[in-house]
Amino acid sequence: MQIKDLGLVDYQSTVNAMQSFTLERDAETEDELWLLEHHPVFTQGANGDPSHILMDSTIPIVTTDRGGQVTYHGPGQLVVYTLVDIRRAKMGVRQMVTHLEQTVTSILAHYDIDAYARPDAPGVYVDEQKIASLGLRVKRGACYHGLSLNIDMDLLPFSYINPCGYAGMEVIDMRSLGIDISMSEAKQQFVSAFQQQTQLGINA
Repeated sequence: MQIKDLGLVDYQSTVNAMQSFTLERDAETEDELWLLEHHPVFTQGANGDPSHILMDSTIPIVTTDRGGQVTYHGPGQLVVYTLVDIRRAKMGVRQMVTHLEQTVTSILAHYDIDAYARPDAPGVYVDEQKIASLGLRVKRGACYHGLSLNIDMDLLPFSYINPCGYAGMEVIDMRSLGIDISMSEAKQQFVSAFQQQTQLGINA
């Protein structure tokens, strides 16, 4: 698996690149893990309900082809896109979701934070507050899109929406839990924890 650190990038062009990669890959194509941040954007799942966007703002709204409802991406949030041939890895999409959730819970456990997944609402939570969101799409046996983990970001835009379709859902980041971690440190910890969860070989 190749690790690519893309820095701060535009949402739509990155999705376009993921779609192209997934459509063009073949049985020998190496999996990739993209680590990045997005400029401020609300993203709406393919079957998302517009009523979960509660107010107008200057932040663009982009409809995308992942599952789930509306969420927010912005600087200070680690976004991880998993371009993985799950059929080749003999892994179902539910298993990939679980691996991603457990990657985040293991990172937070390192800081003595008790985080957990919920069977009714994919993502990772601390005291009923959401710290990580998930949304995947599978085509031709390969998944893309992935996970966002809030590190140290402006959380106000989450109040403009029902995050992931849940009214009143509070959203937190690692900084609000008292965890002082840089984005580069968060990326390193994520890659290490993800590799331990999936046993997928990582090429630096």
